[in-house]
Amino acid sequence: MRVVTAAALIMFTVFAGFFPLDDSLIKPIAFALAVGVAIDAFAVRMTLVPAVLALAGRGAWWLPVWLDRLLPDLDVEGSSLQKAVPADRAEPEPAVAAGAGGNSGK
Repeated sequence: MRVVTAAALIMFTVFAGFFPLDDSLIKPIAFALAVGVAIDAFAVRMTLVPAVLALAGRGAWWLPVWLDRLLPDLDVEGSSLQKAVPADRAEPEPAVAAGAGGNSGK
């Protein structure tokens, strides 16, 4: 939530920076964007979204089977690669020789 708040404050500040301009076209656009960002960040993303997710429970994270078949299987952290290599076939880590690294223990 801190990232959302920080980003909203930055965007609000940038849009509010256009308020003092004398341009009658930019002033209402900047005001609308600043108010919209503030409402979105504080009313929607910090109150409504968590409340709806709490009310929906596990159903909020349910993925229909037909959609699961259409979406690609993304393995960002590579956990499927770890499962593919059996533990007895994994290469052992190289042993570090005593005294290596310039530290003689003195």
